[in-house]
Amino acid sequence: MATVKQFEDLEIWQSARILCDAIHTIAINTKLRKDSKLYGQIDGSSGSIMDNIAKGFERNGNKEFVQFLSIARASCGETRSQLYRLLDRKYITENQFENLLSQCITLSKMIGGFMNYLKNSDLREAGISQLANFKL
Repeated sequence: MATVKQFEDLEIWQSARILCDAIHTIAINTKLRKDSKLYGQIDGSSGSIMDNIAKGFERNGNKEFVQFLSIARASCGETRSQLYRLLDRKYITENQFENLLSQCITLSKMIGGFMNYLKNSDLREAGISQLANFKL
């Protein structure tokens, strides 16, 4: 397995980036951007997922990384909740909703799995850069 050298190497960060971009694409292609409060909330929460993964990676050990992953996972739940609002307000179709909901659920499970991996890792206080590439 490859060594993770930067947060961009993490599959969970890559998945979070894809989700964040999908939400931004919806805003560009619908009237969601005119609903500035809802757009700001879902844009912020989806961005928070990837940002907290990055922040945690750059900290000083697995304990802090797990803390930031917990925040990222909570932001994933917040994004899921806001997807229901997008659906109810007709900004997205049922199909788009199901796809994005599935992405959120999968990402949340991946983050949780990675948190467990870090909690049980012998690299607990070693540098994060020494982590093996984690796959769920």
